[in-house]
Amino acid sequence: MSVTVRVPAKVNVQLAVGAARPDGFHDLANVFLAVGLYDEITVTPADELRVTCDGPDADQVPLDRTNLAARAAEALAGRYGRSPGVHIHIAKDIPVAGGMAGGSADGAGALVACDALWQTGASRDELLDICAELGSDVPFSLVGGAALGIGRGEQLTPLEVGGTFHWVFAMAGRGLSTPAVFREFDRLGEGTDLPEPVASQELLAALAKGDPDALAAAVSNDLQPAALSLFPELAGTLAAGRAAGALTALVSGSGPTTAFLVRDPESAAAVAQALLASGTCRTVRTASGPAPGVTVAAAG
Repeated sequence: MSVTVRVPAKVNVQLAVGAARPDGFHDLANVFLAVGLYDEITVTPADELRVTCDGPDADQVPLDRTNLAARAAEALAGRYGRSPGVHIHIAKDIPVAGGMAGGSADGAGALVACDALWQTGASRDELLDICAELGSDVPFSLVGGAALGIGRGEQLTPLEVGGTFHWVFAMAGRGLSTPAVFREFDRLGEGTDLPEPVASQELLAALAKGDPDALAAAVSNDLQPAALSLFPELAGTLAAGRAAGALTALVSGSGPTTAFLVRDPESAAAVAQALLASGTCRTVRTASGPAPGVTVAAAG
């Protein structure tokens, strides 16, 4: 028997970041929107835990116990007193180290797939609890749709979305480390008092109305200056997308993927073509959101 699940990428339409906490994390107001770029995770019984991966940039995906998919299998097995012997195969389509929660998606996907394979009967709350232990973005990968994450981003409140939002994503020539971007955020903000991060009411209203113009006016990412400091070339990508007609442009999460909100699929195609022609990015993808969280695609 094997189980295959599909899990989406995310874009942060707002990422408000507070000061560093004693535990090294930062308090966040993180408005997630799941978008239709997916990894597929297939789990099959095996004598021991192992991870394989194929797809774009698969050579950059760790295949040892540091992979969140492997850690998810171990965490679930540990709770139910069983062996984590399973082969986890990741068909990778979410950008690697791109600020779109690809690793978190794989962790959430492997957790749901192993739960189905082993028939543990874990409740949704228990699965979300394991997700929160694995990483700040993992619970949203399970839930999908749109949500406000507070705390480290793991405490989720679902959000209403009144329409479909269309995006273009430009992938950079190299990755960015999320911890490095947060360290740069701390360095740039040294000596300043940061306000408590809160969700933008204008942004939440724009999501609820399905209004791309209002959303474009409200998006924000407090990590963007840090990402640009570490990867200055991203400024050229952002400028190229704006010049091509995007409603707004921002770094996705900790980067280096850049995200461009557009009005409709035709605009997405035009902006994507212009970005490729600009030579400021490695490749581009188009997607829309909200997208559902982890779904079981096949079992048998």
